This record gives sequence, C-alpha cells and structure tokens, in this order.
Amino acid sequence: MSVRLGVNIDHVATLRQARATRDPEPIAAALLAQNAGAHGITVHLRGDRRHIQDRDVRLLREIISVPLNVECAASAETLETLIPMRPDWVTLVPETREELTTQGGLDAVFLQAHLKTIIRELRSSDIRVSLFIDPVPDQVTMANRLEADAVEFNTGVYSDLPRTADPRPELERIAKASRLASKLGLRALAGHGLNLQNVQPIAAIPEIAELNIGHSIVGRAVLVGFDRAVREMLEAMAEARS
Repeated sequence: MSVRLGVNIDHVATLRQARATRDPEPIAAALLAQNAGAHGITVHLRGDRRHIQDRDVRLLREIISVPLNVECAASAETLETLIPMRPDWVTLVPETREELTTQGGLDAVFLQAHLKTIIRELRSSDIRVSLFIDPVPDQVTMANRLEADAVEFNTGVYSDLPRTADPRPELERIAKASRLASKLGLRALAGHGLNLQNVQPIAAIPEIAELNIGHSIVGRAVLVGFDRAVREMLEAMAEARS
C-alpha cells in the first residue's frame, strides 16, 4: 500500500502575510497540490494568525475535494472557530507564540483531562482527531485511551540529525511507535522537517499511512513550481514502498 501525502501550505500564506497583500493565494496552492496528486491539504491555524487566516480555512473547506486537516492548539478557540467550519481532520499540536514552528510533540499524558474534553467535542461534531506526539509508547497508549482517531509522529529529531549521525535508532523508535499505533487501531501519520533527502526511510515504514510535509515542498516550489515540487515528493515516497 502506498503512503499518502498531505501538503501543508502554511508558508504560502507566510509569503502573503509578509507584505499584507493578497498574493500568493494559499487556495491556489492547495488546488495545484491537489491536481498534482496530493491526498490531502494541511494548514496550521495558529492563535496569532501569523500565516493561515480563518478565511483560508473557510475557502479551503468549500473548494478543495481532498480531505482538509487543520492543525491547532488544544484550546477553547479551537472549538469556537473550527467546529462551524467542519474540517475533515483536526490535529492538536503544542503551540507557543515564541516558536518559529512547532517544537516537539503534544504531551497527551500530562494534558489528558483537558484533551479528553476537546477530543470529545470535536468527534461529536463529526470531525476526526489526530494528536501530534513524539514517538513514545506512553503517548501512543494515551492517544488511544482518549479515543483519538490517529496520531502524527513528530519526525523532528530524525530530521535534525547531523549528516554524520546514525539515523537507525530514531527510525526504529518511530517504527516501533507506528507498530503500536496500528495494533491499537490508530491511524499512524508522520511529519516535521521531512524533505526529498530524508523522506524515504520514514515513508518505508509500512504502518505509516500518511506524511504531512510543508516547508520543503513550498521551498522547492519557489524554484521549480508547485506541481513539480509535489510530484517529486510523491515519487520519492512511492520509491520507498516499491
């Protein structure tokens, strides 16, 4: 079975917001990604709205035909803002204003009481829920207890390894967590820092159903165009499973 690709278009919006103008249009990027074969579109609706805006989520929900996954903090604003928009998926992530991008996974064990309420309300609105967590058995087990639909494993540690480092211990940690998630009936996803140079060992893990990749695709698209950037990533992922 091939691994699916969710394309994160946040940094198309970052370019737009840098000049507070209308271009480039994230919706157009989503359609280009979809037409190039992407299996889903991901956006992060941050509390400070530094890139993706509420209107982007509303328009994406209306226009794209592939599933829409919205990353966001596990907060009351999540419920107030996203439930009326009805994305297909909500991925709960840790979030601080100071960070450039998401740092580390959500601590589902520590936040279990809070997450239980958020997850219940999202699922009661027919929105599937994923938790962005580090590949740690206790976190996977807690995600299952909280009745999440999926877990997305943080590949940041793997992606940030020095070129001279042996990636096998971190790959095995991700593979082991993926096997546990699959055994528990959770959909296993992965993402953070993946690019054309490092994606294949992650894509080769059989239990991982989907990868969410944004920054490297948008960066590559600046040079070669969105269609080609998405197709190159899909080809690299497909090679890993062949």
